[in-house]
Amino acid sequence: MNDLSPLTIEDTIASPGLGGFFFDDQVAIKYGAQRDGNFYSGAGVTAGYKSVREPAESVCVMLVLSDGYVARGDCASVQYSGVGGREPRFHAAEIAALIESELAPKLRGLDVTSFRRSAAHAEQLVSGIAGLGRAASYGVSQALLDAASHAAGHHLMGRVIKDEWQLPGLLTAVPLYAQSGDDRYDNVDKMIIKQVPVLPHGLINRPALVGPGGRALVDYVHWIRQRSRKLSSDESYVPIIHLDVYGMLGSEAAGSVVGTADILVRMEEAAGPHTLRVEHPMDAGSRDAQIEVLCQLREVLTARGSQVELVVDEWANTLEDIVAFAAAGAVHHIQVKTPDLGSIHHAVEAVLACHANGAGAFVGGSCSETDLSARATTHIGIATGATQMLVKPGMGVDEGLAIVTNEMNRAVRLDRYLARE
Repeated sequence: MNDLSPLTIEDTIASPGLGGFFFDDQVAIKYGAQRDGNFYSGAGVTAGYKSVREPAESVCVMLVLSDGYVARGDCASVQYSGVGGREPRFHAAEIAALIESELAPKLRGLDVTSFRRSAAHAEQLVSGIAGLGRAASYGVSQALLDAASHAAGHHLMGRVIKDEWQLPGLLTAVPLYAQSGDDRYDNVDKMIIKQVPVLPHGLINRPALVGPGGRALVDYVHWIRQRSRKLSSDESYVPIIHLDVYGMLGSEAAGSVVGTADILVRMEEAAGPHTLRVEHPMDAGSRDAQIEVLCQLREVLTARGSQVELVVDEWANTLEDIVAFAAAGAVHHIQVKTPDLGSIHHAVEAVLACHANGAGAFVGGSCSETDLSARATTHIGIATGATQMLVKPGMGVDEGLAIVTNEMNRAVRLDRYLARE
């Protein structure tokens, strides 16, 4: 291994690119924007959107180091930017230009041998430049983690996290969680064939997918159960059913906690032997209100003897938010939505905060990310022992599953080799 002698940034360049899916105006969709193939009709409603659906964008940050190595990371944002307390939808060409003109001179000469130190410093620099935000910090921090792993000589980002946070043990594989997108049936078949441990997300973002009293969603859960039983040749394969419902259960129940619990219990019955995890069952409109309503919902479910596991997503956007949800015991699991936290050192801290407060930590993100950001954040999950980790980018299942699985397996194997185990 190298001796961690100073290694610095000589220059920073940036290139606009694409994300793995789309940026969608969630508000417009909730209020009735109609699908037309892969398009939505009508104009955007949320600030930053001209159309309801627009191509996801990214920016690759390239740090040219003093030894000639080029470390990389991708600025990215989530599919539903601009809602739930999140930053607005970003535009790649503008971000790339600002990185090269404003941020690059400030990063020049920065020592990259310590990831935690360089990431915190870079985040401060980004925050001082108007027009840059968490998406920029996200990409820059990935590049800094790449740089630190290069400086260490092993090129293993997860090992950098282990060492700098003094986390014991080797890198360890964690269960993966795939998302179906709108293709809620054929993509479930793909997940079952490849024995994905947690499935299918479902993209339950419209009232029709829930149905009166939750009937349509209950039928879908029952179909997943039957399909898994029919297709899997391995009786030990009983995947966790994890559905993201975008607050739609609460909407169907007219904001009633008891009514939402009624739907969840029916879903649980349909799931049978499968553990049921439900993400964002209700939306209360703010962080504190969300904590309160989810605490109430968890109490009602516990009183009924339900084993449904609640997951928070919206309104848990920053490290401070995640600590608040975890400390309140509002949910069983918290999605650490990596682009929303900005610099990825916050994502590491968020997972550790979940562990400290007895909450499951779900290293998530978005279908609108990139292969590069997916690989970088995979190392957070395997270094910190996350409960599960999102397959990303895209909604096709196969591509994201290959990217995250292969990165995870390579890193775990290399860490064991370096430890001579």
